[in-house]
Amino acid sequence: MSYARYFALIASTLLVCQTAAAQVIERELGDFNLKLGTTPSRTMAQGLVTPSGGNSTFQGGLDLAHESGFYFGQWSPSAGLTQGSALEVDTYMGFKKPFDKTLGYELGVIRYSYPNTNQIDSHELYAGFRIFDSRIGTAFSNDAGRQDSTLFLDFGGIAALGLDLRMQYGNHQLDTPAVITGGGMVSAYNDWSFNVSRPLLGIDMNLIYSGSNLSGANCSAYSGHNTECESTVTLKVVRPFY
Repeated sequence: MSYARYFALIASTLLVCQTAAAQVIERELGDFNLKLGTTPSRTMAQGLVTPSGGNSTFQGGLDLAHESGFYFGQWSPSAGLTQGSALEVDTYMGFKKPFDKTLGYELGVIRYSYPNTNQIDSHELYAGFRIFDSRIGTAFSNDAGRQDSTLFLDFGGIAALGLDLRMQYGNHQLDTPAVITGGGMVSAYNDWSFNVSRPLLGIDMNLIYSGSNLSGANCSAYSGHNTECESTVTLKVVRPFY
């Protein structure tokens, strides 16, 4: 089955279940737990499988986990149904295990695929720890011509304010420095983002600040996690279809 047909099957399943109140439908299948949803299900995946520019209206995926801690999932941040967008499928597998109610860890790998384009697939290794409701994770990818490393922090919810806080910091190293107009060169750069979110009347409200250490003409070399190279404040409003 092609990725396009596979995603169409997922999308159809999600749209049929329009009466569900949550963004994730969960079912028990023997020793397995199956989730279908319009938001990523994994703690690490929430920080890694939603790439820069992942603002498509049509997105969804599934997550299948065994009680032993092993899991597998696929997530598509874009179905490629709108102009200027392309189908992307992020496939991940890993192992997640709690030590007790306060501590836990997670290890895994993600493959980013672009079936309808000439873009080469890439892979990313990740690991994370949970301390109470807070999570810290790191990821590393070594793709053609570059290496990327990411630090991801999820501070969990602040019950008194009803807010969730997340931070992401990335370092990007280029094998061949990018030549900038005017004679300058960029061989490495950093970027970051800070996300504050709050559910309101069934709508997810997200206030995002992002930026990098590049500016001006140097931004022509930028291809990091954020949609914009320079400092940007974004208000993102997400309303599930079901």
